[in-house]
Amino acid sequence: MNVSGLGVIAVLEACKGVLALLVAVGVHALAGVDLHQEALNVFAYLHLAESNHYVEMSLHSIDKITNSGLTMVTTIALGYALIRFIESYGLWHQMRWTEWFAFLSGAVYLPFEIYEVVNDQNAITIGVLVINLVVVSYMYYVLKSGSGKHAPQESGSRVSHSL
Repeated sequence: MNVSGLGVIAVLEACKGVLALLVAVGVHALAGVDLHQEALNVFAYLHLAESNHYVEMSLHSIDKITNSGLTMVTTIALGYALIRFIESYGLWHQMRWTEWFAFLSGAVYLPFEIYEVVNDQNAITIGVLVINLVVVSYMYYVLKSGSGKHAPQESGSRVSHSL
């Protein structure tokens, strides 16, 4: 099987969808759990005292988390996963509208990723920026050159009537 650049990007988008789905399931699993107590258990396992400044800050933040907040995060993660799966399917099948969507949705993140690299240069921020630049550049190339194989558009079929 010959996988094109669009196929590679489709797989990348599907992986992002799977990660978002895992986040949704993980966050949903936290509903109804005593997060404060679970955090205390983790801190005790790590031998961190409750009086530690960072432990206190963490517990204070954890106490602000509500079930409705968890539900909202779960819903957003599920929506994001759905969008990534649809985009992945469309790219895999070389649908023109998903090529535009991949280009625009990738390009919209670039300013934020550049900002992150400027403020916190590390392997992750640089890697994310480089990958997104490659994806956006390739999608620009595909759109500009029309190199994707697209299904022929049907122009209303006309029936010829001979009398």
